[in-house]
Amino acid sequence: MKDSQYSAKYALIYTSLVSVILLTPLFFYFIYMKNIHSIHNELLLKEKSLLIIKAMQEYSQNEEYFEYPRFKTFESGLYDKSFKPIFSLINYNIKYFKDGYHLDANDAYLIVKLPKERYFGAAYLIVKNELSFAVVYEKVMMILFSVVILVFILSLFFLQTFAKPFQKVNEKLDNFIKDSVHEINTPLSIINVNIDLYNRKNEPNKYMQRMKAATKVLSNIYNDMDYLIKYDKLKYENESINLAEFLKERIEYFSEVARMKNIHINKDIQECPTLEMNSKKLQRVIDNNISNAIKYSYENSQIDVSLYTKENKCHLSFRDYGVGIKNIDEIFSRYYREDTSKGGFGIGLNIVKSIIDEENIELKIDSFPKKGSTFLYIFS
Repeated sequence: MKDSQYSAKYALIYTSLVSVILLTPLFFYFIYMKNIHSIHNELLLKEKSLLIIKAMQEYSQNEEYFEYPRFKTFESGLYDKSFKPIFSLINYNIKYFKDGYHLDANDAYLIVKLPKERYFGAAYLIVKNELSFAVVYEKVMMILFSVVILVFILSLFFLQTFAKPFQKVNEKLDNFIKDSVHEINTPLSIINVNIDLYNRKNEPNKYMQRMKAATKVLSNIYNDMDYLIKYDKLKYENESINLAEFLKERIEYFSEVARMKNIHINKDIQECPTLEMNSKKLQRVIDNNISNAIKYSYENSQIDVSLYTKENKCHLSFRDYGVGIKNIDEIFSRYYREDTSKGGFGIGLNIVKSIIDEENIELKIDSFPKKGSTFLYIFS
């Protein structure tokens, strides 16, 4: 993962945690603001009721008619002591017949008790409106949004600031690894060439075989590190590959390594449709699986490598009869090793995982401790 992605990921996680923590006080703030908004609405209803009462008080019996006050967003009406309408503009079924302020979902109304026989025989004045909390919701969402954005920006800033010393260390480490890999390649090639020349002129012996096997193990580690370094810098073009022939070649390459543990590689290789994939990527998948199968197998055992077509798809299987896997979910993590005594850097299967994800290759794993593991790759 790149540094910017790493910072963004953890800034997002930290922001989510802070947001969840802030939800409780924000919830209480929301309840408080709703209550304030409701109180403000009650005052508005009282204000309108006073205007209606004032208009009725100013009405004179000498006037031909009384013009009842009307409001754009408020409804009102006069009711007798049985709460039967004398005159009403309210299109609503009143539920609570008791003087005071009432809330019913989004409807709010105020019941005002009037003096007897004073206002057209009315005993109650009811003023109603619809109570909307949209303003409160908008304010709370704006606060939450502002806090989230601020926390995310600050988290991103501090994570990137704190990460700079580590980035410099990582850059130096990457450069060191690059230089080391480059320096390893030349002597490794020289050793391989001289072993081959010696074997051509002399009878093969077990010491040279061990040296050759060791150089192949080193070459596999070197190829993993080289791929890891060049992964973001090179574009790997696809090629038409005969998977059966390619697989046979890689098995032959590792045969000397297997013989060092007296492990026999059983081959059941059938022809498959031509595969469109980069050969370096395919080699990393196959080499790491064969290498791991040898590494984690018991001595004097065997490895089964199978290639067959099923439902018009190539199925590639590697099965060993070794120590098995305890934590299948962890084996693809970079630098993870279940058994540190087996050597390696724990990068092989991490590379394999990145390749099969890119190429949409399905992977199925079956493993049992002390019985072995099976890795099945299905090429779409």
